[in-house]
Amino acid sequence: MYTWRLYLQYGVGWGLLLWLFGYLLGIAFFPFVPTEQLGWFITPLGLAATIFVLWRWAYVKTIQQGLVIGLIWVAIAVVMDYVFIVMLLQPADGYYKADVYLYYASALLLPVVAGALRARS
Repeated sequence: MYTWRLYLQYGVGWGLLLWLFGYLLGIAFFPFVPTEQLGWFITPLGLAATIFVLWRWAYVKTIQQGLVIGLIWVAIAVVMDYVFIVMLLQPADGYYKADVYLYYASALLLPVVAGALRARS
């Protein structure tokens, strides 16, 4: 697969889908979970979905590919979160807390780890 197609499909494509998955989970959990704990309910499901995508569909073969894909995922997450959560919803208690930073860190590191594991085998 050409490099630009890999980054477009795995980076932008899966990055947007995974972000949308988390956003929709937030909407689904909103009536049932206190807003200050919402991220802690979404995070395990988002991590599981991300690991599943990396294991099943996004074949990141090197650490370098993983780093680029991770950077794309973080950029998508930061921009989309800011536009569709911070600006649109204006959470009363703020948005940027430990769960969000864990989410950003995992979006960066999980593709790198997947690339490292695949490069070893």
